[in-house]
Amino acid sequence: MNGGWLDVGNSQKIYWERSGNPSGRPVVYLHGGPGSGCSHQRRKYFDPNVFNIVLFDQRGCGRSLPRVETLEHLKVNTTAHLVNDMEQLRAHLRIERWSILGASWGSTLALAYGQTHPSHVDSIVLACVTTTSRREVEWMTRDMGRIFPEQWERFSSLGGRKPYTGSSLPDVYADLVFCEDASTRELAAREWCAWEDTHVSLAPGFTPNPRFDDPDFRLLFTRLVTHYWRNAAFLAEDQLIRNVSELDGIPGILLHGRHDISSPVETAWRLHRQWRGSQLHILNDAGHGGGSMTKRIVEAFNSIGTPGQGSGSG
Repeated sequence: MNGGWLDVGNSQKIYWERSGNPSGRPVVYLHGGPGSGCSHQRRKYFDPNVFNIVLFDQRGCGRSLPRVETLEHLKVNTTAHLVNDMEQLRAHLRIERWSILGASWGSTLALAYGQTHPSHVDSIVLACVTTTSRREVEWMTRDMGRIFPEQWERFSSLGGRKPYTGSSLPDVYADLVFCEDASTRELAAREWCAWEDTHVSLAPGFTPNPRFDDPDFRLLFTRLVTHYWRNAAFLAEDQLIRNVSELDGIPGILLHGRHDISSPVETAWRLHRQWRGSQLHILNDAGHGGGSMTKRIVEAFNSIGTPGQGSGSG
């Protein structure tokens, strides 16, 4: 394995590492969040004898530098910046074309990168598909209160402090995690992450995210998620669906849990319907992860490029 930090401009250095077969098929993993960072466990999706595996931490989080601590740091942290970082990393590693795995938020970034640089993409696998549209953000932060009313009441009132005044909750929380009072910042990060655990909790075998026990991780994660969600990923509404024809001819497999309440299957369905040659597999035993999701990701990378049956479930 080798790795290090790549200077991508704006005083930002992204951490990357490469493992597996140096002469193998290049593949890059895009982590979720935004802000969760990557870990070596994500190599589990790829056979190291077959794949040249690239992992990296998106700017501002994980081991990338600097981590987001000020509003100034966020000014150079947008989807366009992340897409450019990926392209600089690809060139740095002298990879002509690579396959992409994007999970959750990573699926939004995968679509944005693929539509910007289709000539450098061999294939795409998306899991727990989202495009981070305003409609999706409203669903996750407001409409899902109809499914989890007790938890949403706590989330929308900041544990009883009642910050909700009709403004979008990502806006409210995005301001709170940068306020001067440390106890308010910590409370906001804790309540946001409790809601994150709630809206993915229907995944089979769900357990609360242990990383949310770390106050530093909670704060960084909440700062980045609310930044991207309040700005709908800095994309026009439905941009990634409207422009998905840019990926026509690139093999794509979309994997989505039937019980994914956090990101309902509608988005994956709409993408599949407009992406010629894509396959959609709805997993009846999965939510936002869990069930057979990991197994099906591995199978997807072993089979992608082989003609499929379009859509299915199982």
